[in-house]
Amino acid sequence: MKYAKEHGFPNPKFYVDDGYTGTNFDRPSFKEMSMDIEKGLVKTVIVKDLSRFGRNYIEVGSYSEIIYPEAGVRFIAIMDNVDTGSLESNEFAAFTNLFNEWYPKSDVV
Repeated sequence: MKYAKEHGFPNPKFYVDDGYTGTNFDRPSFKEMSMDIEKGLVKTVIVKDLSRFGRNYIEVGSYSEIIYPEAGVRFIAIMDNVDTGSLESNEFAAFTNLFNEWYPKSDVV
């Protein structure tokens, strides 16, 4: 909410999938958000970081680099410095996505 307010996004709607894994996109609120995007109700998706959006390298890249741009939706991952509306967006986002997919599969505790 703070980021949205500070950066001029006046009416944020929150889609929260607590208790669901980010390793797939079969999540109720994600599906609701996707339908709202199709209806033209969402113009910007803001997440804390890429891992909060998803932990599937291919799907995260598909949404952030193909699906959202084609729908005219701006994608922002605050902590990863990703903003599809900026030329200065993080060039290493793909590597971050790879790590995010690997992490839940590792034995890291």
